[in-house]
Amino acid sequence: MADKRLPLIIELGTEELPPKALDDLAGAFARGVVEGLEKRGIAADYASAKTYASPRRLAVHIQDVAVAQPEQTIERRGPAVSAGVGEDGQPAKALIGFAQSCGVDVTALEKLETDKGAWFVFRAVKPGQPTAALLPEIVAEALKGLPIPKAMRWGDRDDMFVRPVHSLLMLHGSDIVDGEVLGLKSGRLTIGHRFHHPKPVHVADADSWLDALRQAHVIADPAARRQRIREEVARVATGGTPRLSDGLLDEIANLTEWPVAIACTFEREFLDVPPEALVTTMETNQKFVPVFDAEGRLTEHFIGVANIESRDPAEIRKGYERVIRPRFADAKFFWDEDLKTPLADYQEGLKAVTYQQSLGSLWDKTVRVAELARVIANRVGVDAAQATHAAALAKCDLLTRMVGEFPELQGVMGRYYATRQGIPADVADALDSFYQPRFGGDAIAGGAVGRVLAVAERLDTLAGIFAVGLKPSGNKDPFALRRAALGLARTLIEGGLDIDLRAALSEAFELVPEAALVAGVKPGKDGKAPQVDIGARRSALGDEVHAFVLERLRGYYADQGYSADQFESVLAVAPATLPDFDRRLRAVAEFARRAEAASLAAANKRVANILRKQAEEAGATPVEGRVDPAHFELDAERDLHAALDAARADTHVLLGRGDYTGALARLSALQAPVDRFFDDVLVNAENPAVRANRLALLAQLKASFGAIADISRL
Repeated sequence: MADKRLPLIIELGTEELPPKALDDLAGAFARGVVEGLEKRGIAADYASAKTYASPRRLAVHIQDVAVAQPEQTIERRGPAVSAGVGEDGQPAKALIGFAQSCGVDVTALEKLETDKGAWFVFRAVKPGQPTAALLPEIVAEALKGLPIPKAMRWGDRDDMFVRPVHSLLMLHGSDIVDGEVLGLKSGRLTIGHRFHHPKPVHVADADSWLDALRQAHVIADPAARRQRIREEVARVATGGTPRLSDGLLDEIANLTEWPVAIACTFEREFLDVPPEALVTTMETNQKFVPVFDAEGRLTEHFIGVANIESRDPAEIRKGYERVIRPRFADAKFFWDEDLKTPLADYQEGLKAVTYQQSLGSLWDKTVRVAELARVIANRVGVDAAQATHAAALAKCDLLTRMVGEFPELQGVMGRYYATRQGIPADVADALDSFYQPRFGGDAIAGGAVGRVLAVAERLDTLAGIFAVGLKPSGNKDPFALRRAALGLARTLIEGGLDIDLRAALSEAFELVPEAALVAGVKPGKDGKAPQVDIGARRSALGDEVHAFVLERLRGYYADQGYSADQFESVLAVAPATLPDFDRRLRAVAEFARRAEAASLAAANKRVANILRKQAEEAGATPVEGRVDPAHFELDAERDLHAALDAARADTHVLLGRGDYTGALARLSALQAPVDRFFDDVLVNAENPAVRANRLALLAQLKASFGAIADISRL
């Protein structure tokens, strides 16, 4: 019987589920069911498992699910033989109790011999249970494992779920799987479209479920629903090209079961408002699709997607146009009113907005960022006046009406207001671009002023929040410091800003108020604040943040294909700037592909071990000193010295140009003399002068590679 297999469908019918959580809920439900079946040894074509979801249902369909478990082999280990039998040879109480718990007599137990001794065991074979008998428990387990932050009760039930549940369908082939989950008895009825088919839908068998729902105006396959939305939007598009982002498509798909697109328009006068404000209203608030012309400009056309095939689509269109009009009117009012106030006039208001209790107001933060921007700009050859001007205005748009209504437009609106008010383009662009990268995969700021401001802003944020003791812990990162650190690193690397990161962090911590540095120190056991050496704390925090930033680079470079060993080899030499770190890492990766790399890496590791051991035995600092050719005894050491001298002369020029790839390529030519040296030369010669000379030669070899990276880590 266990060999017989039938398709299985399990569906939970609910009230409308949260659209942003629907995909995760559906995926977790399907995984939970599959894992429950696998855990119980039920055979099935698990590769065919298909997740289905719509606003009012979660479902999973699996082909060829066995109707029963295979035979179950039971083995329980009991007491050790030495403890289970008394000196008189009679069973001890522990053995009798174990046998009774297994439901057998002591004589039915077997013995298991292991390398740790002998044990009594109970072995039995019992028939597998029918799959139908196990499914209710499997479904209940799967539902308990769903990522539901806050469950709810409904009616007078004690059961809890993310939304009220109204139906449970479980069919194995054409048979109903009897059971109860969340207070609902299973059956073969499902729920159709709320308006087109409000009556229950009869499902004949597991394979006809999808078609039965389609006939009831429900597209249960999320992929099919997304495709229909794309086709519908394209069908009704007029006046330009719709912009249907993946995120918006997902939300619309999770809000509709039978999507139908409706072409709409709004008054052209609203196009005077910055398009980002209008698009945000359409996409975020109303889930409408904006339409752009061939030049990429927003048009007065937009598309709504209804969850009904109306006999009078014009009425739906009027409703969509009516609901968007007051929002656009608000946006236009905010825009017109905000333009009446110069951005700089908002600076006084920043003094009344607390950034962080110990770090002061937004204006205090602005002053710190402006000073950092000035210093950084001077260092990298950017107009310092423009950088400080941008820093002074960077937070002003937070107090505008538009950003108050649409917080996601901070920076964007600052750029628009600055442009309208005649502020230089580089400064205006920086007010928006310094927020970049805003998310994973986003580009860094495009302009030089924006990059300087982006670095200054993140330096101050990291220094300030670390100072007050609110650094990330586990998965908690309320100030998004990991993102800030990666954004800082990317801006420095991709923007080619060759500034000393430690020095920049030190300058950032010098600007942090002493009160903030003290606030981040935990009180002693007596509850009193300890004495704080401010200078030492600034130094220690600088080291901590520096390490924190570098740690973010591990994932950044791993995503680009660099190995952990390559990263560590550059980290070991502590480059002062991140662009320099990047150049070295790229050179190491190129070197690692060379035929000589493995041999030279092994040789460098051997050299490092020799020099470290010598220093430990002598209780002295690592070997240094001039190599004296007069102390050479063998051709192998003379040849290595000559080859190394020539290579060092060449690499000195290459390193002066920052050509690490060329320098490592030149040093690769040392493979043969290095290998011959270790084949022919005994480093620890009895003659102290000869030994010291050989150690000095190896120290020069190590230093030559170490000027770029520690390749012994490869």
